[in-house]
Amino acid sequence: MSSTDAARPGAAFGPEVYAARRERAAAHAREAGLTGLLVSPGPDLAYFTGYTPPETERLTLLAIPAEGTGTTGGASVVVPLLERGDLASAPGAEGLDVGTGRDGDDEHDAAARLLAADGSYAVSDATWALHVLGLQRALPGARLTAFSDAVPTLRAVKDAAEVERLAAAGAAADAAFADVLGVAFAGRRERDVAADLDRFLRERGHERVAFALEWSGPNGADPHHDASDRVIEPGDLVVLDFGGLRDGYGSDTSRTVLVAGGTDDALADQQREVYDVVRRAQQAGLDAVRPGATCQDVDRAARAVIVDAGYGEQFVHRTGHGIGTTTHEPPYMVEGEDRPIEPGMCFSVEPGVYLPGRFGVRIEDIVVAFPPDVPDGARRLNTSTHDLQTVR
Repeated sequence: MSSTDAARPGAAFGPEVYAARRERAAAHAREAGLTGLLVSPGPDLAYFTGYTPPETERLTLLAIPAEGTGTTGGASVVVPLLERGDLASAPGAEGLDVGTGRDGDDEHDAAARLLAADGSYAVSDATWALHVLGLQRALPGARLTAFSDAVPTLRAVKDAAEVERLAAAGAAADAAFADVLGVAFAGRRERDVAADLDRFLRERGHERVAFALEWSGPNGADPHHDASDRVIEPGDLVVLDFGGLRDGYGSDTSRTVLVAGGTDDALADQQREVYDVVRRAQQAGLDAVRPGATCQDVDRAARAVIVDAGYGEQFVHRTGHGIGTTTHEPPYMVEGEDRPIEPGMCFSVEPGVYLPGRFGVRIEDIVVAFPPDVPDGARRLNTSTHDLQTVR
């Protein structure tokens, strides 16, 4: 076992953690005027039970009532009979009222018997349309809405154990970035360097790589370009955007590097100018996290630096997004999001400038708001350098 492995937190939380999460979820439901929450396989079910079944046409559904009772909060779950044993071994399944369905049964009718015929429920965003429509048919008098509309910050505030896992994922991503700085860039295809980055993330402990994107030169002006067969050239700026899950929690970081050997001095001057603008914008976004700030304040602060430098039209996306058991989740750092930033919220700060036909620059860190060691601001969970790195 390496020293890195020895420092890793356990893969599962204890049953009391999942029970407490369901209790907080019930409180969110009450505040939203809901009868309860309906949770299907995906990040929300993993968050509330530690159970990660396959997502198939068979219905698995956790129901969390707003007015819970007992130590489990009255939560119940319907699961296919052939998967009941898997559910029983999940760390957060203890005490749940479990119902099972056999192939051929009307599973939506079975789930409906757990619910109020005229209730109002928020349904996790990952729920298949097949099951949403099936529940609507079985409960024509019920009202269904999406988590993202009714309880958008249900998982947004992280506890200390979650922040620890996010920090470990961020440190692993930083280590993967250090690894990729040592490989050759010039003369290789974008997809080859992206494959290196994917491998380094896995070697650093990620069980899942969500993305290992790499785009060079003119391709850098496309913020979501996928790695291609373009051959990287000396003098290119290369944007690296990479992340995934480590022990169930996400990493997501971006760095921009310069390939040595360029001969276009005018291009090099503009590259360094834009890089400096983005670096200052990223710092301004971090500095905007302070008591009383809202999510849109982070976007405004970062964007102002870029606008003042004359590149406002080339900053084409929001400044950040939340992260946790998925790499993208609420809250979102974007104009119009006036939700206050709360202690324990974890999110990216990732301004960028993209010049069509020339290059792009993005710098991204995950931060945690108002941790005990920075109660009036934010702490970066990525600590790799922001200095422009030169690669071979």
